[in-house]
Amino acid sequence: MLIKPLVLKKDFLTTVNEKATLAEALKTLEDSGYRCVPILDDTGTIFRGNIYKMHIYRHKSQGGDMSLPVTYLLKNATKTIKVNSPFYKVFFNIKDLPYIAVLDEDNKFYGILTHSSLLNMLSDAWNINDGSYVLTVLSDNRRGNLTKIVKAIYKYSNLAGCLTLDVGKGEYVRRTLFTLPEGVSKTTMENIVARIQKKGFVVAEVEDLQAGITLMSDEHPGEFLH
Repeated sequence: MLIKPLVLKKDFLTTVNEKATLAEALKTLEDSGYRCVPILDDTGTIFRGNIYKMHIYRHKSQGGDMSLPVTYLLKNATKTIKVNSPFYKVFFNIKDLPYIAVLDEDNKFYGILTHSSLLNMLSDAWNINDGSYVLTVLSDNRRGNLTKIVKAIYKYSNLAGCLTLDVGKGEYVRRTLFTLPEGVSKTTMENIVARIQKKGFVVAEVEDLQAGITLMSDEHPGEFLH
C-alpha cells in the first residue's frame, strides 16, 4: 500500500520541541485546537512521541510542575509506521490513535497519517459516491470463488468497487462487498443477485446507495425486503 499521498507532511504540522515545557506545550495545544501533537527533537527529524492535552490538564489539576519538559508526559513513542508500510500494519497500528507518526526510509519523521485520511481512502475503495447498489456476498475459502462471483456480475454489469471486510470462522469465512456502478437498474441488480446465488454463494445484504435503504439484510439473506 502506498500511503505517501495520504500523509500530512511535517512542514504543515503543529509540533512541539522536545525541550519545551509542559506549560509551553499546553499553550501550543490550546492555540492550535488539537488534542494531540507530535514531539520532535531539535533537528525536527526525530519523532520522540506524542503529547496529549488531556494528560497535561490532568497533571496540572493534580498540582504537577508545569515547568517539567514535555517528554515527562510523552506517549506513543513506539507507535510509528514506515512510509512504505503494508496496509495491515497501518490499520492495526492506528486503530487506537487519532493519528500515527510516519517515518521515511531513514527513520526520520516524515509526517502523520490520520484516522480520517484512512477512512476516506476506504470509502473511495468502496466507491459509495459513484455506485448504485452494494452487494454483500458470503463465501467460503475455496480458490476461485472471487472469480466466479465477478464473472456472475460481469454477465450483467461492470464493477465500481470490491472490498473484503472480514475473515471469520464457520461455513462462510469471507464477506465481500461489491459496488455496482451508477445507472444499474433494480431489475439488473436482481438478476445479478439471482445469478450469484445460483452459483452457490449467499447474498447477505443489498444496499441501495442512491435511496439510502437496505433491500436485503443479514437477517433475511437471499430474499428482498418489501
